[in-house]
Amino acid sequence: MYKNLKEIEIARQLISPPGDTLAETMEIKGISQPILAMRMDRPLKTINEIIKAKTAITPETAIQLELVLGIEAEFWLEREKNYRLELAEIEHAEALLNTKEFIVNFPLAAMKKLNWITFEESVASMANALYAFFGVTGQEAYYNYYHKNVYEAAYRMSTQNNKNPFAVAAWLKQGEHSAEKIKVPAYNASKFKDALLEIKNVMAQQPADFFSQLQSLCNSAGVKVVHTPCLPKTQLHGSTRWLNDNPLIQLSNLYNRNDIFWFTFFHEAGHIIKHGKRDVFVEGLKYSAEEQVKEDEANEFAVKYTFTKSQEKEVLDNIPLSKKSIYEFAEKFNTHPAMIIGRLAREHKELNAIGHSLNLFQQVDLSAY
Repeated sequence: MYKNLKEIEIARQLISPPGDTLAETMEIKGISQPILAMRMDRPLKTINEIIKAKTAITPETAIQLELVLGIEAEFWLEREKNYRLELAEIEHAEALLNTKEFIVNFPLAAMKKLNWITFEESVASMANALYAFFGVTGQEAYYNYYHKNVYEAAYRMSTQNNKNPFAVAAWLKQGEHSAEKIKVPAYNASKFKDALLEIKNVMAQQPADFFSQLQSLCNSAGVKVVHTPCLPKTQLHGSTRWLNDNPLIQLSNLYNRNDIFWFTFFHEAGHIIKHGKRDVFVEGLKYSAEEQVKEDEANEFAVKYTFTKSQEKEVLDNIPLSKKSIYEFAEKFNTHPAMIIGRLAREHKELNAIGHSLNLFQQVDLSAY
């Protein structure tokens, strides 16, 4: 791989088209271009363009050269193929080296640290790794497919929210890479609703393998769930979208808090139950008033499964609270204690200190996933 423009310039000087070999052969045999053209019954212009590498040697031309010059057609075709391949490699490398302004948009160091991509410290290597990660041939293909197609809404919202849209796109794409490794049956809405009731029990009990159980229950209903750590300048909680005929829930575990993790999961589940396949939802971005309607519906869905408004009122009617009383309420409502204290801290600012003083904002460790 060429590492800089100087190496590319040298390669261009050294590369030899098959026309060079043809010209040398003609000189040795004492055949001029006009004579070769007449003996091949081809226009003189064609012969000249082959020698100048403006026209490729086709199988038909190769056979004619074999008949006139006595050098096998396979030789000319192989010579042409190797030249065109080497030329394409030079041009591809040159295009890569000219993409520095594009690739610096992405948090490459963070992506490498997370083992999403690997590259050497050269622009060409970085660009190749980035294009392979997104499965595109270049920056124009990236823009046309991702920013103007599958991630168009996320790109627009990222820009409006002062977040890095390229980092957001990389985060979403990594979720898809993880999802590709998961085999699930066809999506079944009825089974997913049943699974959510079991997942509510998992949330309340919080066993050590809770994420594995969460994935397994969702997978059985045809829903893929993956964990994707946040990249710099994204600050995303989660995302929901459909990959072919299966929904994907992507969770970042931002802030590593139980209340945020579980609310985000059920919020994303709400999008699957209530909204269409074409929508791409990314939590952590502000939506327009029209788009916010669906977000509010997903929020209401999450509240229903985690800690209802009537349950919240019952807790508020029993202030002051203790750690013991919070756990008792959590057991009564079949939820996680952090869901209760998180709601109080968010909706009732004067109670914000309670959660920290009672140490109920437990950390969620998903480093193994």
